Amino acid sequence: MCYSRNMQVKIFGLRGCFFGIANMILVKRMRETLYSALLLQDISFFDNETVGDLTSRLGSDCQQVSRVIGNDLNLILRNAVQGTGALIYLLILSWPLGLCTLIICSTLAAVMLIYGMYQKKAAKLTQEFTASANQVAQEAFSLMRTVRIYGTENLELERYKLWLEKLASISLRQSAAYGFWNLSFNTLYHSTQVIAVLVGGTFILGGHITAEKLTKFILYSEWLIYSTWWVGDNLSSLMQSVGASEKVFQLMDLLPSDQFISKGLKLQRLVGQIEFVNVSFYYPSRAAIPVLQHVNLSVHPGQVVAIVGLSGSGKSTLVNLLLRLYEPTNGQILIDGFPLRELDIKWFRERIGYVGQEPKLFRMDISSNIRYGCTRDISQKDVEWAAKQAYAHDFISSLPNGYETVVDDDLLSGGQKQRIAIARAILRDPAILILDEATSALDAESEHNIKGVLRAIGSDFTTKRTVIVIAHRLSTIQAADRIVVMNGGQIIEMGNHRELLHQDGLYARLTRRQADAVA
Repeated sequence: MCYSRNMQVKIFGLRGCFFGIANMILVKRMRETLYSALLLQDISFFDNETVGDLTSRLGSDCQQVSRVIGNDLNLILRNAVQGTGALIYLLILSWPLGLCTLIICSTLAAVMLIYGMYQKKAAKLTQEFTASANQVAQEAFSLMRTVRIYGTENLELERYKLWLEKLASISLRQSAAYGFWNLSFNTLYHSTQVIAVLVGGTFILGGHITAEKLTKFILYSEWLIYSTWWVGDNLSSLMQSVGASEKVFQLMDLLPSDQFISKGLKLQRLVGQIEFVNVSFYYPSRAAIPVLQHVNLSVHPGQVVAIVGLSGSGKSTLVNLLLRLYEPTNGQILIDGFPLRELDIKWFRERIGYVGQEPKLFRMDISSNIRYGCTRDISQKDVEWAAKQAYAHDFISSLPNGYETVVDDDLLSGGQKQRIAIARAILRDPAILILDEATSALDAESEHNIKGVLRAIGSDFTTKRTVIVIAHRLSTIQAADRIVVMNGGQIIEMGNHRELLHQDGLYARLTRRQADAVA
Protein backbone atom coordinates (compact mmCIF):
# COMPACT_ATOMS: atom_id res chain seq x y z
CA MET A 1 0.00 0.00 0.00
CA CYS A 2 2.85 2.32 0.96
CA TYR A 3 4.72 1.39 -2.24
CA SER A 4 1.57 2.09 -4.32
CA ARG A 5 1.18 5.48 -2.63
CA ASN A 6 4.79 6.40 -3.33
CA MET A 7 4.39 5.41 -6.99
CA GLN A 8 1.25 7.59 -7.22
CA VAL A 9 3.09 10.59 -5.78
CA LYS A 10 5.98 10.08 -8.26
CA ILE A 11 3.61 9.80 -11.21
CA PHE A 12 1.76 12.97 -10.15
CA GLY A 13 5.12 14.71 -9.70
CA LEU A 14 6.27 13.74 -13.18
CA ARG A 15 2.95 14.85 -14.64
CA GLY A 16 3.28 18.21 -12.90
CA CYS A 17 6.81 18.56 -14.27
CA PHE A 18 5.69 17.82 -17.84
CA PHE A 19 2.77 20.26 -17.54
CA GLY A 20 5.15 22.93 -16.21
CA ILE A 21 7.47 22.51 -19.20
CA ALA A 22 4.51 22.61 -21.60
CA ASN A 23 3.28 25.77 -19.85
CA MET A 24 6.65 27.50 -20.27
CA ILE A 25 6.76 26.66 -23.99
CA LEU A 26 3.16 27.83 -24.46
CA VAL A 27 3.64 31.23 -22.84
CA LYS A 28 6.93 31.83 -24.66
CA ARG A 29 5.36 31.05 -28.04
CA MET A 30 2.26 33.10 -27.25
CA ARG A 31 4.32 36.18 -26.45
CA GLU A 32 6.50 35.73 -29.53
CA THR A 33 3.47 35.24 -31.79
CA LEU A 34 1.57 38.18 -30.28
CA TYR A 35 4.56 40.52 -30.46
CA SER A 36 5.24 39.50 -34.06
CA ALA A 37 1.58 40.05 -35.00
CA LEU A 38 1.58 43.52 -33.42
CA LEU A 39 4.84 44.57 -35.09
CA LEU A 40 3.41 43.81 -38.54
CA GLN A 41 0.25 45.90 -38.22
CA ASP A 42 -0.44 49.14 -40.08
CA ILE A 43 0.36 52.41 -38.36
CA SER A 44 -3.39 53.14 -38.24
CA PHE A 45 -3.74 50.17 -35.87
CA PHE A 46 -1.45 51.87 -33.34
CA ASP A 47 -3.39 55.11 -33.75
CA ASN A 48 -6.42 53.32 -32.28
CA GLU A 49 -4.63 51.25 -29.59
CA THR A 50 -2.88 52.51 -26.48
CA VAL A 51 0.61 51.47 -25.48
CA GLY A 52 -0.56 50.53 -21.99
CA ASP A 53 -3.22 48.22 -23.37
CA LEU A 54 -0.84 46.41 -25.72
CA THR A 55 1.89 45.97 -23.11
CA SER A 56 -0.74 44.66 -20.69
CA ARG A 57 -1.76 42.04 -23.26
CA LEU A 58 1.87 41.01 -23.69
CA GLY A 59 2.49 40.90 -19.97
CA SER A 60 -0.32 40.04 -17.56
CA ASP A 61 -2.74 38.55 -20.10
CA CYS A 62 -0.22 36.06 -21.47
CA GLN A 63 0.87 35.20 -17.94
CA GLN A 64 -2.76 34.57 -17.04
CA VAL A 65 -2.93 31.96 -19.79
CA SER A 66 0.02 30.16 -18.19
CA ARG A 67 -2.34 28.95 -15.46
CA VAL A 68 -4.24 26.93 -18.06
CA ILE A 69 -1.58 24.29 -18.71
CA GLY A 70 0.62 24.81 -15.67
CA ASN A 71 -2.15 24.36 -13.09
CA ASP A 72 -5.78 24.21 -14.23
CA LEU A 73 -5.62 21.52 -16.93
CA ASN A 74 -3.29 19.49 -14.75
CA LEU A 75 -5.72 19.37 -11.81
CA ILE A 76 -8.82 19.05 -14.00
CA LEU A 77 -7.33 16.00 -15.71
CA ARG A 78 -6.34 14.37 -12.43
CA ASN A 79 -9.67 14.92 -10.66
CA ALA A 80 -11.71 13.98 -13.73
CA VAL A 81 -9.93 10.60 -13.87
CA GLN A 82 -10.37 10.07 -10.13
CA GLY A 83 -14.04 11.11 -10.21
CA THR A 84 -14.81 8.82 -13.16
CA GLY A 85 -13.20 5.88 -11.38
CA ALA A 86 -15.15 6.62 -8.20
CA LEU A 87 -18.45 6.84 -10.13
CA ILE A 88 -17.88 3.52 -11.86
CA TYR A 89 -17.13 1.86 -8.52
CA LEU A 90 -20.26 3.41 -6.95
CA LEU A 91 -22.45 2.05 -9.74
CA ILE A 92 -20.91 -1.39 -9.23
CA LEU A 93 -21.60 -1.24 -5.47
CA SER A 94 -25.21 -0.07 -5.88
CA TRP A 95 -26.56 1.38 -9.08
CA PRO A 96 -29.65 2.99 -7.44
CA LEU A 97 -27.46 4.88 -4.94
CA GLY A 98 -24.94 5.56 -7.70
CA LEU A 99 -27.62 7.17 -9.87
CA CYS A 100 -28.73 9.38 -6.96
CA THR A 101 -25.13 10.54 -6.50
CA LEU A 102 -24.79 11.06 -10.27
CA ILE A 103 -27.88 13.30 -10.29
CA ILE A 104 -26.43 15.43 -7.48
CA CYS A 105 -23.06 15.65 -9.27
CA SER A 106 -24.84 16.66 -12.48
CA THR A 107 -26.62 19.45 -10.62
CA LEU A 108 -23.28 20.53 -9.19
CA ALA A 109 -21.78 20.44 -12.69
CA ALA A 110 -24.58 22.68 -14.03
CA VAL A 111 -23.95 25.25 -11.28
CA MET A 112 -20.25 24.92 -12.04
CA LEU A 113 -20.75 25.75 -15.74
CA ILE A 114 -22.88 28.82 -14.96
CA TYR A 115 -20.26 30.02 -12.49
CA GLY A 116 -17.48 29.35 -14.99
CA MET A 117 -19.18 31.37 -17.75
CA TYR A 118 -19.63 34.28 -15.34
CA GLN A 119 -15.97 34.09 -14.38
CA LYS A 120 -15.01 34.23 -18.04
CA LYS A 121 -16.94 37.48 -18.59
CA ALA A 122 -15.65 38.95 -15.33
CA ALA A 123 -12.05 38.09 -16.25
CA LYS A 124 -12.40 39.80 -19.63
CA LEU A 125 -13.65 42.99 -17.96
CA THR A 126 -10.91 42.75 -15.33
CA GLN A 127 -8.19 42.61 -17.99
CA GLU A 128 -9.71 45.57 -19.86
CA PHE A 129 -9.96 47.69 -16.72
CA THR A 130 -6.44 46.68 -15.66
CA ALA A 131 -5.08 47.72 -19.08
CA SER A 132 -6.86 51.08 -18.80
CA ALA A 133 -5.46 51.63 -15.30
CA ASN A 134 -1.97 50.77 -16.59
CA GLN A 135 -2.39 53.26 -19.41
CA VAL A 136 -3.30 56.06 -16.99
CA ALA A 137 -0.28 55.25 -14.80
CA GLN A 138 2.04 55.03 -17.81
CA GLU A 139 0.89 58.42 -19.10
CA ALA A 140 1.37 60.04 -15.69
CA PHE A 141 4.85 58.58 -15.21
CA SER A 142 6.01 59.47 -18.74
CA LEU A 143 4.64 63.03 -18.38
CA MET A 144 5.66 63.47 -14.74
CA ARG A 145 7.32 66.83 -15.37
CA THR A 146 4.08 68.16 -16.88
CA VAL A 147 2.10 66.74 -13.97
CA ARG A 148 4.45 68.34 -11.46
CA ILE A 149 4.52 71.74 -13.18
CA TYR A 150 0.73 71.98 -13.43
CA GLY A 151 0.16 70.46 -9.99
CA THR A 152 -2.27 67.81 -11.23
CA GLU A 153 -1.15 64.97 -8.94
CA ASN A 154 -4.62 64.72 -7.37
CA LEU A 155 -6.28 64.74 -10.79
CA GLU A 156 -4.08 61.87 -11.96
CA LEU A 157 -4.79 60.00 -8.72
CA GLU A 158 -8.54 60.41 -9.30
CA ARG A 159 -8.19 59.10 -12.87
CA TYR A 160 -6.35 56.05 -11.57
CA LYS A 161 -8.82 55.53 -8.68
CA LEU A 162 -11.71 55.53 -11.17
CA TRP A 163 -10.39 52.39 -12.82
CA LEU A 164 -9.48 50.84 -9.47
CA GLU A 165 -13.08 51.31 -8.31
CA LYS A 166 -14.32 49.52 -11.42
CA LEU A 167 -11.86 46.70 -10.73
CA ALA A 168 -13.03 46.54 -7.11
CA SER A 169 -16.66 46.34 -8.25
CA ILE A 170 -15.84 43.37 -10.52
CA SER A 171 -13.87 41.67 -7.72
CA LEU A 172 -16.79 42.14 -5.32
CA ARG A 173 -19.20 40.45 -7.72
CA GLN A 174 -16.69 37.67 -8.32
CA SER A 175 -16.46 37.08 -4.56
CA ALA A 176 -20.26 36.93 -4.32
CA ALA A 177 -20.38 34.43 -7.19
CA TYR A 178 -17.69 32.34 -5.51
CA GLY A 179 -19.71 32.35 -2.29
CA PHE A 180 -22.77 31.11 -4.21
CA TRP A 181 -20.64 28.37 -5.75
CA ASN A 182 -19.34 27.23 -2.36
CA LEU A 183 -22.83 27.33 -0.83
CA SER A 184 -24.13 25.15 -3.68
CA PHE A 185 -21.31 22.68 -3.16
CA ASN A 186 -21.80 22.38 0.59
CA THR A 187 -25.56 21.99 0.20
CA LEU A 188 -25.25 19.26 -2.42
CA TYR A 189 -22.38 17.59 -0.56
CA HIS A 190 -24.39 17.23 2.64
CA SER A 191 -27.43 16.21 0.62
CA THR A 192 -25.39 13.30 -0.75
CA GLN A 193 -24.49 12.19 2.77
CA VAL A 194 -28.11 12.41 3.96
CA ILE A 195 -29.43 10.51 0.92
CA ALA A 196 -26.73 7.85 1.25
CA VAL A 197 -27.56 7.26 4.95
CA LEU A 198 -31.36 7.29 4.53
CA VAL A 199 -31.60 5.29 1.32
CA GLY A 200 -28.66 3.06 2.26
CA GLY A 201 -30.23 2.32 5.66
CA THR A 202 -33.42 1.31 3.93
CA PHE A 203 -31.46 -0.99 1.59
CA ILE A 204 -29.65 -2.57 4.57
CA LEU A 205 -32.96 -3.27 6.31
CA GLY A 206 -34.28 -4.79 3.07
CA GLY A 207 -31.17 -6.95 2.71
CA HIS A 208 -30.17 -5.37 -0.64
CA ILE A 209 -26.82 -4.09 0.61
CA THR A 210 -24.44 -4.74 3.47
CA ALA A 211 -23.17 -2.20 6.01
CA GLU A 212 -19.65 -2.68 4.65
CA LYS A 213 -20.76 -1.74 1.14
CA LEU A 214 -22.66 1.27 2.47
CA THR A 215 -19.52 2.47 4.27
CA LYS A 216 -17.51 2.08 1.08
CA PHE A 217 -20.23 3.87 -0.85
CA ILE A 218 -20.21 6.87 1.50
CA LEU A 219 -16.42 7.13 1.30
CA TYR A 220 -16.33 6.89 -2.51
CA SER A 221 -19.28 9.27 -2.91
CA GLU A 222 -17.32 11.88 -0.91
CA TRP A 223 -14.37 11.26 -3.21
CA LEU A 224 -16.62 11.75 -6.26
CA ILE A 225 -18.15 14.95 -4.87
CA TYR A 226 -14.78 16.43 -3.98
CA SER A 227 -13.38 15.49 -7.40
CA THR A 228 -16.37 17.25 -8.98
CA TRP A 229 -15.74 20.28 -6.77
CA TRP A 230 -12.07 20.40 -7.72
CA VAL A 231 -12.94 20.09 -11.40
CA GLY A 232 -15.45 22.92 -11.03
CA ASP A 233 -13.06 25.15 -9.10
CA ASN A 234 -10.27 24.66 -11.61
CA LEU A 235 -12.67 24.96 -14.52
CA SER A 236 -13.72 28.38 -13.24
CA SER A 237 -10.03 29.37 -13.14
CA LEU A 238 -9.71 27.98 -16.66
CA MET A 239 -12.65 30.11 -17.80
CA GLN A 240 -11.00 33.13 -16.18
CA SER A 241 -7.86 32.45 -18.17
CA VAL A 242 -9.90 32.04 -21.36
CA GLY A 243 -11.72 35.31 -20.71
CA ALA A 244 -8.48 37.12 -19.99
CA SER A 245 -6.81 35.72 -23.10
CA GLU A 246 -9.71 36.37 -25.49
CA LYS A 247 -8.28 39.73 -26.56
CA VAL A 248 -4.82 38.13 -26.84
CA PHE A 249 -6.06 35.53 -29.30
CA GLN A 250 -7.94 38.19 -31.29
CA LEU A 251 -4.72 40.18 -31.64
CA MET A 252 -2.75 37.05 -32.53
CA ASP A 253 -5.21 36.29 -35.34
CA LEU A 254 -4.73 39.71 -36.95
CA LEU A 255 -3.32 39.43 -40.45
CA PRO A 256 -0.09 41.31 -41.18
CA SER A 257 -0.24 44.54 -43.12
CA ASP A 258 -0.35 44.14 -46.91
CA GLN A 259 2.99 45.93 -47.02
CA PHE A 260 4.67 42.90 -45.45
CA ILE A 261 2.75 40.26 -47.39
CA SER A 262 3.05 41.53 -50.97
CA LYS A 263 6.36 41.22 -52.81
CA GLY A 264 7.00 44.50 -54.58
CA LEU A 265 9.50 45.72 -57.13
CA LYS A 266 13.15 46.35 -56.32
CA LEU A 267 14.70 48.87 -58.71
CA GLN A 268 18.33 48.56 -59.73
CA ARG A 269 18.94 52.02 -58.32
CA LEU A 270 16.82 54.60 -56.55
CA VAL A 271 17.34 57.92 -58.35
CA GLY A 272 15.05 60.01 -56.15
CA GLN A 273 12.37 61.31 -58.54
CA ILE A 274 9.18 61.86 -56.50
CA GLU A 275 5.75 62.73 -57.88
CA PHE A 276 2.49 63.30 -56.00
CA VAL A 277 -0.33 62.88 -58.52
CA ASN A 278 -3.71 64.29 -57.43
CA VAL A 279 -3.20 62.94 -53.90
CA SER A 280 -5.99 63.29 -51.33
CA PHE A 281 -6.08 61.82 -47.86
CA TYR A 282 -8.16 61.66 -44.71
CA TYR A 283 -7.66 59.60 -41.58
CA PRO A 284 -10.11 56.68 -41.24
CA SER A 285 -11.18 57.91 -37.81
CA ARG A 286 -11.96 61.38 -39.24
CA ALA A 287 -13.44 60.64 -42.64
CA ALA A 288 -15.31 63.95 -42.77
CA ILE A 289 -12.15 66.05 -42.39
CA PRO A 290 -9.82 65.95 -45.43
CA VAL A 291 -6.14 66.39 -44.53
CA LEU A 292 -4.85 66.64 -48.13
CA GLN A 293 -6.85 67.69 -51.18
CA HIS A 294 -5.70 67.11 -54.77
CA VAL A 295 -2.00 67.65 -54.15
CA ASN A 296 0.24 67.62 -57.23
CA LEU A 297 3.97 67.96 -56.65
CA SER A 298 7.14 66.86 -58.47
CA VAL A 299 10.53 66.64 -56.77
CA HIS A 300 13.49 66.08 -59.09
CA PRO A 301 16.58 64.05 -58.14
CA GLY A 302 19.14 66.04 -56.17
CA GLN A 303 16.74 68.88 -55.39
CA VAL A 304 16.25 70.38 -51.94
CA VAL A 305 12.53 71.05 -51.57
CA ALA A 306 11.15 72.76 -48.49
CA ILE A 307 7.53 72.44 -47.36
CA VAL A 308 6.17 75.20 -45.14
CA GLY A 309 2.79 76.29 -43.88
CA LEU A 310 0.68 76.82 -40.79
CA SER A 311 0.19 74.02 -38.28
CA GLY A 312 -2.32 71.47 -39.53
CA SER A 313 -1.81 72.36 -43.18
CA GLY A 314 -0.81 68.77 -44.09
CA LYS A 315 2.99 69.03 -44.26
CA SER A 316 3.82 66.04 -42.07
CA THR A 317 0.98 64.02 -43.58
CA LEU A 318 2.60 64.46 -46.99
CA VAL A 319 5.80 62.93 -45.58
CA ASN A 320 3.88 60.10 -43.88
CA LEU A 321 2.37 59.18 -47.24
CA LEU A 322 5.80 59.26 -48.88
CA LEU A 323 7.11 56.92 -46.17
CA ARG A 324 4.01 54.81 -46.84
CA LEU A 325 2.95 54.86 -43.23
CA TYR A 326 -0.49 55.54 -44.69
CA GLU A 327 -2.00 54.98 -48.10
CA PRO A 328 -3.50 57.89 -50.10
CA THR A 329 -7.29 57.95 -50.14
CA ASN A 330 -7.18 59.09 -53.76
CA GLY A 331 -4.38 59.58 -56.29
CA GLN A 332 -0.95 57.99 -56.18
CA ILE A 333 2.71 58.63 -55.44
CA LEU A 334 5.33 57.77 -58.08
CA ILE A 335 8.97 56.98 -57.25
CA ASP A 336 11.23 57.08 -60.32
CA GLY A 337 8.06 56.64 -62.40
CA PHE A 338 6.82 53.55 -60.51
CA PRO A 339 3.81 53.65 -58.17
CA LEU A 340 5.01 53.59 -54.57
CA ARG A 341 2.40 50.93 -53.79
CA GLU A 342 4.13 48.53 -56.22
CA LEU A 343 7.62 48.90 -54.72
CA ASP A 344 9.06 46.57 -52.10
CA ILE A 345 8.48 48.70 -49.02
CA LYS A 346 11.39 47.31 -47.02
CA TRP A 347 13.80 47.89 -49.92
CA PHE A 348 12.46 51.42 -50.38
CA ARG A 349 12.71 52.39 -46.70
CA GLU A 350 16.29 51.12 -46.53
CA ARG A 351 17.14 53.87 -49.02
CA ILE A 352 15.45 56.68 -47.12
CA GLY A 353 16.85 58.76 -44.28
CA TYR A 354 14.31 60.31 -41.93
CA VAL A 355 14.72 62.69 -39.00
CA GLY A 356 11.61 63.70 -37.09
CA GLN A 357 10.83 66.76 -35.01
CA GLU A 358 11.04 64.80 -31.75
CA PRO A 359 13.41 61.91 -32.52
CA LYS A 360 13.06 58.96 -30.19
CA LEU A 361 16.19 57.09 -29.23
CA PHE A 362 16.26 53.52 -27.96
CA ARG A 363 17.60 52.60 -24.55
CA MET A 364 20.86 51.28 -25.93
CA ASP A 365 24.31 52.76 -26.38
CA ILE A 366 24.78 55.78 -28.66
CA SER A 367 26.79 53.82 -31.23
CA SER A 368 23.94 51.30 -31.60
CA ASN A 369 21.43 54.13 -31.92
CA ILE A 370 23.40 55.63 -34.81
CA ARG A 371 23.78 52.21 -36.48
CA TYR A 372 20.08 51.41 -35.99
CA GLY A 373 18.36 50.14 -39.13
CA CYS A 374 21.47 50.30 -41.33
CA THR A 375 21.67 47.02 -43.26
CA ARG A 376 25.20 47.35 -44.67
CA ASP A 377 28.37 46.57 -42.73
CA ILE A 378 29.24 49.53 -40.53
CA SER A 379 32.51 50.10 -38.67
CA GLN A 380 33.00 52.29 -35.64
CA LYS A 381 34.94 54.66 -37.87
CA ASP A 382 31.84 55.10 -40.07
CA VAL A 383 29.73 55.80 -36.98
CA GLU A 384 32.14 58.48 -35.79
CA TRP A 385 32.27 60.03 -39.30
CA ALA A 386 28.47 60.34 -39.33
CA ALA A 387 28.50 61.83 -35.83
CA LYS A 388 31.10 64.41 -36.91
CA GLN A 389 28.97 65.36 -39.91
CA ALA A 390 26.03 65.93 -37.56
CA TYR A 391 28.22 67.89 -35.10
CA ALA A 392 27.57 65.26 -32.43
CA HIS A 393 31.06 63.78 -32.05
CA ASP A 394 32.34 66.34 -29.54
CA PHE A 395 29.54 66.01 -27.00
CA ILE A 396 29.45 62.20 -27.42
CA SER A 397 33.19 62.00 -26.74
CA SER A 398 32.76 64.10 -23.60
CA LEU A 399 30.30 61.60 -22.09
CA PRO A 400 31.68 59.18 -19.44
CA ASN A 401 31.58 56.15 -21.75
CA GLY A 402 31.70 57.95 -25.10
CA TYR A 403 29.89 56.06 -27.85
CA GLU A 404 29.18 53.20 -25.41
CA THR A 405 27.07 55.46 -23.18
CA VAL A 406 23.54 54.10 -22.78
CA VAL A 407 20.94 56.67 -23.83
CA ASP A 408 18.79 58.00 -21.00
CA ASP A 409 16.04 60.64 -21.20
CA ASP A 410 17.75 62.80 -18.59
CA LEU A 411 21.22 62.34 -20.05
CA LEU A 412 20.76 64.07 -23.42
CA SER A 413 19.09 67.33 -24.36
CA GLY A 414 16.58 67.61 -27.20
CA GLY A 415 19.21 69.11 -29.50
CA GLN A 416 21.68 66.32 -28.74
CA LYS A 417 19.06 63.68 -29.53
CA GLN A 418 18.32 65.40 -32.82
CA ARG A 419 21.99 65.42 -33.78
CA ILE A 420 22.24 61.68 -33.06
CA ALA A 421 19.15 61.12 -35.20
CA ILE A 422 20.70 63.20 -38.00
CA ALA A 423 23.89 61.12 -37.73
CA ARG A 424 21.75 57.98 -38.05
CA ALA A 425 20.16 59.34 -41.23
CA ILE A 426 23.52 60.38 -42.72
CA LEU A 427 25.06 56.97 -42.01
CA ARG A 428 22.37 55.24 -44.11
CA ASP A 429 23.67 57.01 -47.24
CA PRO A 430 20.06 57.60 -48.35
CA ALA A 431 18.90 58.47 -51.84
CA ILE A 432 16.04 60.47 -50.30
CA LEU A 433 16.54 62.45 -47.09
CA ILE A 434 13.46 63.67 -45.20
CA LEU A 435 13.82 66.24 -42.42
CA ASP A 436 10.61 66.93 -40.47
CA GLU A 437 11.53 69.91 -38.26
CA ALA A 438 14.88 68.17 -37.80
CA THR A 439 16.67 71.28 -36.53
CA SER A 440 13.95 72.65 -34.24
CA ALA A 441 15.81 71.79 -31.02
CA LEU A 442 19.25 72.92 -32.17
CA ASP A 443 21.02 76.08 -31.13
CA ALA A 444 21.74 78.69 -33.80
CA GLU A 445 25.37 77.66 -34.37
CA SER A 446 24.63 73.93 -34.66
CA GLU A 447 21.69 74.66 -36.95
CA HIS A 448 23.89 76.79 -39.22
CA ASN A 449 26.57 74.08 -39.40
CA ILE A 450 24.11 71.23 -40.03
CA LYS A 451 22.30 73.20 -42.74
CA GLY A 452 25.53 73.29 -44.69
CA VAL A 453 26.10 69.58 -44.17
CA LEU A 454 22.60 68.68 -45.33
CA ARG A 455 22.85 70.96 -48.36
CA ALA A 456 26.08 69.35 -49.59
CA ILE A 457 25.63 65.90 -48.09
CA GLY A 458 26.24 64.16 -51.38
CA SER A 459 29.65 65.60 -52.00
CA ASP A 460 31.42 62.42 -50.80
CA PHE A 461 29.32 60.13 -52.98
CA THR A 462 28.67 59.64 -56.65
CA THR A 463 25.00 60.62 -56.36
CA LYS A 464 23.35 63.63 -54.86
CA ARG A 465 20.38 63.18 -52.55
CA THR A 466 16.84 64.36 -52.94
CA VAL A 467 16.13 66.33 -49.76
CA ILE A 468 12.67 67.20 -48.44
CA VAL A 469 12.63 69.64 -45.53
CA ILE A 470 9.67 70.60 -43.37
CA ALA A 471 10.38 73.70 -41.32
CA HIS A 472 8.63 76.36 -39.29
CA ARG A 473 11.81 78.43 -39.07
CA LEU A 474 11.85 79.94 -42.53
CA SER A 475 15.47 81.02 -42.11
CA THR A 476 16.51 77.35 -42.40
CA ILE A 477 15.06 76.85 -45.88
CA GLN A 478 15.79 80.06 -47.76
CA ALA A 479 18.50 78.35 -49.83
CA ALA A 480 16.18 75.52 -50.93
CA ASP A 481 15.80 74.94 -54.67
CA ARG A 482 12.03 75.13 -54.28
CA ILE A 483 9.69 76.09 -51.44
CA VAL A 484 6.18 74.62 -51.34
CA VAL A 485 3.62 76.54 -49.27
CA MET A 486 0.63 74.58 -47.95
CA ASN A 487 -2.59 75.70 -46.35
CA GLY A 488 -5.72 73.66 -45.61
CA GLY A 489 -4.31 70.51 -47.16
CA GLN A 490 -3.55 72.19 -50.50
CA ILE A 491 -0.52 73.69 -52.21
CA ILE A 492 -1.19 77.41 -52.58
CA GLU A 493 2.27 78.72 -53.52
CA MET A 494 5.46 77.33 -55.02
CA GLY A 495 8.80 78.84 -55.99
CA ASN A 496 12.16 79.86 -54.55
CA HIS A 497 12.61 82.32 -51.71
CA ARG A 498 12.85 85.42 -53.90
CA GLU A 499 9.88 84.45 -56.08
CA LEU A 500 7.62 83.81 -53.09
CA LEU A 501 8.55 87.10 -51.44
CA HIS A 502 7.72 88.86 -54.71
CA GLN A 503 4.27 87.14 -54.81
CA ASP A 504 3.53 88.69 -51.38
CA GLY A 505 1.36 85.74 -50.33
CA LEU A 506 1.26 83.53 -47.24
CA TYR A 507 5.01 82.81 -47.36
CA ALA A 508 5.84 86.51 -47.48
CA ARG A 509 3.51 87.18 -44.52
CA LEU A 510 5.05 84.36 -42.47
CA THR A 511 8.56 85.64 -43.26
CA ARG A 512 7.66 89.16 -42.12
CA ARG A 513 6.07 87.87 -38.91
CA GLN A 514 9.12 85.82 -38.01
CA ALA A 515 11.41 88.74 -38.81
CA ASP A 516 9.28 91.00 -36.56
CA ALA A 517 9.37 88.38 -33.79
CA VAL A 518 13.18 88.20 -33.95
CA ALA A 519 13.44 91.98 -33.97
